[in-house]
Amino acid sequence: MITRVQVFALFGSLFLLFLVFYLVRTKKLRIQYSLLWFLTALILLFFSIFRDALNTLSFFVGIFYSPAFFLLSGFVFLLLILLHFSVVISRLFEMNRELIQRLSILTYKYEQLEKQK
Repeated sequence: MITRVQVFALFGSLFLLFLVFYLVRTKKLRIQYSLLWFLTALILLFFSIFRDALNTLSFFVGIFYSPAFFLLSGFVFLLLILLHFSVVISRLFEMNRELIQRLSILTYKYEQLEKQK
């Protein structure tokens, strides 16, 4: 039997899926950053359609209250997003440092050439 909560969850997960598609299509969200969001939207869609699968999976993990499993999943998702952002920021920091060093070298060489004139 389909309940109102299940219908609401179905529409919410479909909305999230189409929102991610729209953001990728309009190039407001890069594909490499959207993969985790697509996966999350598909998982939400699956669990909103197959409600018993959520109960089975949460029982298999050892959680006897299914919404607590959703809370744990959300926490893991946020940790993955934070880890991904940390990797991106670290890479950008290194690229920025290298760019500043190259700019300094070019500025020094330019000043040396100006002095020679």
